[in-house]
Amino acid sequence: MRVLLLGADGQVGRELRETAPVGMTLTAMGHEMLDITDDLALRQAMREVQPEAIINTAAYTAVDQAEQEPEAAFAINAIGPERLARIAQEQQIRLIHLSTDFVFDGRQSTPYRPDALPHPLGVYGASKREGERRVQEILGEEALIIRTAWVYSAFGQNFVKTMLRLMRERPSLEIVADQIGTPTWAKGLAAAIWTMLTLRLTGVHHWTDAGVASWYDFAQAIQEEGLIRGLLQHPVALHPIPTALYPTAAVRPAFSVLDKTETWQAMGHTADHWRVALCNMLQRIGKHG
Repeated sequence: MRVLLLGADGQVGRELRETAPVGMTLTAMGHEMLDITDDLALRQAMREVQPEAIINTAAYTAVDQAEQEPEAAFAINAIGPERLARIAQEQQIRLIHLSTDFVFDGRQSTPYRPDALPHPLGVYGASKREGERRVQEILGEEALIIRTAWVYSAFGQNFVKTMLRLMRERPSLEIVADQIGTPTWAKGLAAAIWTMLTLRLTGVHHWTDAGVASWYDFAQAIQEEGLIRGLLQHPVALHPIPTALYPTAAVRPAFSVLDKTETWQAMGHTADHWRVALCNMLQRIGKHG
């Protein structure tokens, strides 16, 4: 199968490149190679690659900066996916589009099902939801939209790598303890995307690692496992704080756990618990730096 990967230099894109199954002819393009808001460039890429499937992981992900740059966020997160969906419809190409838990407001206390009513709190979430809506409007249930959350990897900047750096630099840290979600290793997500593509799943699906955590829980685990693996030399004091004491430009959902039941049933297996995935990722950092 010929697959065109967009957003190839991001965390998920890098893992997709490393985990492409045998039999996939993968063409990977980052933003510098292909701007997904440029319709002419997109069509030229389709002529050159002639993909049977497109995996779109390209996104504007600067959650706080999006509050000051709504046009840029909507261009990449909504207009780009709309153009991809139109091309996919015209040329009968399968489209896999990555979305986020930020399409929900976090006000419920049970995991969000794929059919739950979206209600984003900020520009980033609104732009991602609009991208979903436009893809669905054009392709209906033929598209595969995958929502995920709290993604980290050995590549790029993310919470795990930031925590490791700060734990080396500071004697103590204050970590938000009243936002609940699920950390997700990008490598596991990439493997799930390849499986869903192979199984020809369509519609809206949720994927994260298993389990739940607060950012404080996550930071505690990063420190404990980092010490075990020699990535940290000594522990630092971690202090749980409420969101109110860590103001940000964008409002985050307080509870954004996604219900993966239907996806796991369709795939025939569940995800690893987030702490198991974290251990595997830190082991990888320890080996490769």
